Amino acid sequence: MKTAFVTGSTRGIGRAIADRLHALGYRVLYSGTRPARPSDLTEDRDYVICDISDRAQREAAFAYVKDRFGRLDVMVNNAGVAPLVRQDILEMTEESFDRVIGINLKGTLFMCRLAAETMLKQSRGETPPRIINIGSISAYTSSTARGEYCISKAGISMVTQLMADRLAGEGIPVFEIRPGIIATDMTEKVHEKYAQMIQNGLLPIPRFGEPRDVADMVEACCSGLLDYAAGQVLNADGGFSLRRL
Repeated sequence: MKTAFVTGSTRGIGRAIADRLHALGYRVLYSGTRPARPSDLTEDRDYVICDISDRAQREAAFAYVKDRFGRLDVMVNNAGVAPLVRQDILEMTEESFDRVIGINLKGTLFMCRLAAETMLKQSRGETPPRIINIGSISAYTSSTARGEYCISKAGISMVTQLMADRLAGEGIPVFEIRPGIIATDMTEKVHEKYAQMIQNGLLPIPRFGEPRDVADMVEACCSGLLDYAAGQVLNADGGFSLRRL
């Protein structure tokens, strides 16, 4: 049976991705920073604590993968945070910057590396292993009240390109999925703002995205049909990335 590890998968986008992979027949390792296993995870779904900004927790999580599953077929780097307080970039604190970059960018980079090392050491399965990074339209869209978040997501895009370049010859496809305005608790505080913008024509597909829309694209990346597209970016954004007059 193929195995998958999804970070930040106790709720929102990560949960939808992990549940989808479970439904597709993967043995899925759910993870988060909660000290106790979430009560809504059934016993057939493994859970590990993993603050991806913490080296010891990253390494412990991959030790669990090796001991429990013996292999890793899909790595989905979804874990990430927004700033605790939205502040103008001229007022952004170093503490906020360090927190967001440490989790979103540094954490994702080193999770990619651990995943790659694991995949390179294991025997080949029926399909190639693959790494999928969940980025954001914020990789190329300025939002001056949360600059540290935008910078972290721009960095994830380069992490994806670097890993795709390094691993393509090893038969490990690496992808990036860029969600747009997705209805999760991260966007809940600004729901009305985004709803008005969507109503006014921001998106060609005039609705909020749902976590399932991102899970659809993860499923596509896992299908094997995109494996000749090293470093491919998939936009789960309702058409936001289109340039329109």
